[in-house]
Amino acid sequence: MSYEFIISLRYLRARRKQVFVSIITFISIAGIFLGVAALIIVIAVMNGFETDLRSKILGINSHVVVMEHGGGMRQHSLVMQEVARIPGVVAATPFIYSQAMLKNGNNVTGIVLRGLSLADAMKVINLGKFREGKLEYLQDGKRDIPGLKLDHSGLPGILIGRELAKNLGVFLFETVHIVSPSGVSTPMGMVPRMKPFVVVGIFESGFYEYDSTLAYISLKVCQEFLNMGDLVTGIEIRVDDIYKADRIAKSIEKKLGYPYWGRNWMEMNKNLFSALKLEKRVMFIILSLIVIVAAFNIISALIMIVMEKNRDIAILKTMGATRAGIMKIFIFQGLIVGSIGTLFGSLAGLGVAFNLEGLSRFVERLFGFKILPGEVYYLSELPSQVNFGDVGIIIAGTMLISFLSTIYPSWRASRLDPAEALRYE
Repeated sequence: MSYEFIISLRYLRARRKQVFVSIITFISIAGIFLGVAALIIVIAVMNGFETDLRSKILGINSHVVVMEHGGGMRQHSLVMQEVARIPGVVAATPFIYSQAMLKNGNNVTGIVLRGLSLADAMKVINLGKFREGKLEYLQDGKRDIPGLKLDHSGLPGILIGRELAKNLGVFLFETVHIVSPSGVSTPMGMVPRMKPFVVVGIFESGFYEYDSTLAYISLKVCQEFLNMGDLVTGIEIRVDDIYKADRIAKSIEKKLGYPYWGRNWMEMNKNLFSALKLEKRVMFIILSLIVIVAAFNIISALIMIVMEKNRDIAILKTMGATRAGIMKIFIFQGLIVGSIGTLFGSLAGLGVAFNLEGLSRFVERLFGFKILPGEVYYLSELPSQVNFGDVGIIIAGTMLISFLSTIYPSWRASRLDPAEALRYE
């Protein structure tokens, strides 16, 4: 162990006359501790938000959508066969997308109506948790389902989100009516098309916007209700690597040619994920200011220690200590302060980040409020995902700032003239 490191450790211990310097040193450690902990926690939350949003969006939606210019897709079976041969494609399913209204008594709300193929839809999308009912109950024809009334067994089924069921006051196996935006021509004029459905399942994707607007019926029933014949809106595709979805979409377009076109999940959600990345960078910069403020405290503490230790520095120089040796003493001292704050800040930040969901639920129970109301935010729970690459960058950046803050005070100490310092001793 070098004498510079031993002396720097000794200077960290306060004497009676140096209590104020010791307080500033403690504030510096606390500032770095808070800055590092806050950075790790916030970046983990931002990573968690991005990952959770992506998983929920890519659960309820496909990775790639293929559609046909000019309206519905006519030969979707042939298109699916061609798409299945393209490398990287895992599964494909036809779908219908439309807007309609859902009516239960006097309660009416707008919905996004989706027609799905029970044979292969679940290979491409994931509706999340089923709170009540099952996906299999959506099959066409009469169904022998426990709890379903006999006079409702012949009605087509519908799956709705938990929030949509709550808003309409709908329970499992109750009857609702779908009102189509396209009307039916009658002697009395255009009349909206209305058809009864029985609720056979209530799902929860964890994404409030989806749970409050989406409703699913079988593909065949949807075609009949919307008078689409054999047409579908398009093909939904799942790929083996979500980050290659753009390249696979271009390969599909190239193989199918006009009039088919494809869109990938990155294009459809570009604004959302770009905003998240920008917010992550801004939060990193803002919270880094805490560490920078703590670095100024290190500078202040070291300057005051240099002023207090003028006599010690002069004696060390007369005993043969070099300028580089004197600089090392105060550089080591600043790095020790930075290391202590960084170490405990990292441990505290990682401890909170790994247990954030449990802590957030405890705070909600303790104070009786919801941290993330589902109707306001995209997610209903506070997610967290620790990226050790980000943690490494935070630790390295903090230590670099701590090192830079020691340069000026240590340089001033190394320039001290021993004769001037000892003149009045």
